[in-house]
Amino acid sequence: MSLSRCWRRALRMTAVRLRVRVRCDSSVSSAAGPVDTIYALSSGQGRCGVAVVRVSGPAAGGALRSVAGLSHALPAPRTALLRSILNPQTNEVLDRGLVLWFPGPHSFTGEDIAEFHIHGGPAVINGVLQALGSLPGLRPAEAGEFTQRAFHAGKLDLTEVEGLGDLIHAETEAQRRQALRQMAGDLGQLYNDWSQRLKRCLAHVEAFIDFSEGDLIEDGVLNQVDLDVPQLQMEIENHLCDERRGERLRSGVQVVIAGSTNVGKSSLFNILCQRPAAIVSPIAGTTRDIVETSLDIGGFPVLLSDTAGLRDTGDCVEKEGVRRARHMVELADVTLVLVDSTQLPQEPPMVSGFLREYLMNVLPSGNNYKQQRLLILNKIDLLPKEHISAIQNVLTQTSDLAPVCILSCHSREGLERFLTLLQDRLKTLCGDPLAGSPSLTQTRHRAHLQNCVEALNQYYQYRNVDLALAAEGLRLGLSSLGRITGKVGVVLGQPVVALLKLLCPLLLSRLLRLPVNQEEHQADNDERLNE
Repeated sequence: MSLSRCWRRALRMTAVRLRVRVRCDSSVSSAAGPVDTIYALSSGQGRCGVAVVRVSGPAAGGALRSVAGLSHALPAPRTALLRSILNPQTNEVLDRGLVLWFPGPHSFTGEDIAEFHIHGGPAVINGVLQALGSLPGLRPAEAGEFTQRAFHAGKLDLTEVEGLGDLIHAETEAQRRQALRQMAGDLGQLYNDWSQRLKRCLAHVEAFIDFSEGDLIEDGVLNQVDLDVPQLQMEIENHLCDERRGERLRSGVQVVIAGSTNVGKSSLFNILCQRPAAIVSPIAGTTRDIVETSLDIGGFPVLLSDTAGLRDTGDCVEKEGVRRARHMVELADVTLVLVDSTQLPQEPPMVSGFLREYLMNVLPSGNNYKQQRLLILNKIDLLPKEHISAIQNVLTQTSDLAPVCILSCHSREGLERFLTLLQDRLKTLCGDPLAGSPSLTQTRHRAHLQNCVEALNQYYQYRNVDLALAAEGLRLGLSSLGRITGKVGVVLGQPVVALLKLLCPLLLSRLLRLPVNQEEHQADNDERLNE
C-alpha cells in the first residue's frame, strides 16, 4: 500500500475518533419510529364549519380507500377530491367531504398521510373517528403524536416544534409573529450555525492533538480556533443579554396597578378590561386580593393585575393583601403607579417632592424602577383647569418622574395618551419579533446556552495547560447546543469527512511532498465505501 494511502487511512481512523454524539433525553431518541398507524381530529374540538381528521402511518392509504370508497388508485398527491365518507363496516354514508393524500416522505410526519375534510358537527366527527377505529392496524393518536413523528422524521427540530406549539396558542399579533418565525426555523438555524462553527473548532483542536507531535500539523492550526471561540462566545452572550424579550412576549408582560387606597386602581383595571372585572367602591380597602386577567394591548400579551391599596392597617386580611400587592410589584415588568390628584399639594412647586416620596412608598427600594413604571395622576376631572396646567408645567421640568400621565377614569380624559405610553413601554420590553436576530423564547434554551458559555470558558482555562481538557470544553459546548435543537446522534464526522475529502489529498501532498493523484484519491474513496 502506498505511503499516501497509509496516511489517508490514518486520517480516516482519526475522523472516526472525532465523532461526538450529542445525547439528549430518551424522549427524543433517534431510534426507529413506530410502524403503527394513528388517527385523530386535527382541527380542534368544538362545532365548526369544517373539521379535519388526519391519518398517518403505513396503513393510511388503505384507510383512505376504505372510508372514501376508493376501489382502485389513490387520489393524486396533494389534490382535493370530493367523496362520500363511508363506514367501511356498513357502507353507510356518514358525510360528504374532501379527501387528500400525502404520500411519505413528502408529508408533515414523513409518513403516508390521509386527510378527511368533513363537516364539523360532533355527530359527523364521532362517526368518522369510529369508522377509522374499526379498521385493523389503526389506533387513536396520543396528544402531540403527529408532531412527535414529524420530529423523529427530521421534518422539525425541537425549536420548530416549540414554535408550532406557540403558534397554536398565540393570542396576540406579536406572539403570532414570533412563533411563526421560530416555526420557520430561524432560531434553530442560528443554533445550528453556532454548532457547525464549534464543530470546526473542535476538529482543528483534535487534529492538532493527534498530529502535532510528529510535526505533521503546523502550530498555526490553533490560531483560527483562538479567534473563532471568543467570537462565538460573544455572540451567545449577546443572545442571552436580551432582557428576556422573547420569553416575555411568549408568556405575557406582567403589568401591575399599584398605589394607595381609593386612587382608582380598580376603575383603571375595569377600563383596560372593558368590563366590570373588579369591584369599585368609595370605601377604602375594597380590593384585598390580587385580581388578574389576560389582555391584548397593542398586539402585545399582557397579564394585568389589580392589587390592594397600600397603607398601614391593623386588619390581618387587608395586611395580607398589602403584602401580596408589594410582592406583585417586585415581580412586575411594568408598574402603573396611580396617584389621587386631589391629594397633591396645593402649591405646584411641592408636587414633585410629594410624588417622589409617594413612589418610594409604592416601589421597592434599592432598585432603579424608572424604566419599569408609569406614573398616573388620576381624578383630574375634580381639579380646576388652571391647577392642572400648573402641575403639568412643574412635571415637564422634572425629568426623574417621567413619564407622567394625567388621567380621569371617570371622564376618560387622557386615556388615549395613557394607552399610547403603555403600548410604547410594551414595545420596548418585547421588541419587534421580526427585526434582527431571532429572540430566545424558552427557559430551557437559556439554561443550555449558559452551559455552553461555561463550557467555552473551560477551553480558555485549559488551552495552555492540557489541550485534551480544553477540547472537552468544546465538546460540552457542542452538546449543550445540540440539546436545544434536539439533535440526536449528531456526528462530528459528517463535516469532518467533507473537510477531509477536500483537504486530505492537498494536506498530504504538501506535508509529504507527493503529487495529488485524483485517480488514486477516487480509488481510495471507493475502497473506504466497500469497507
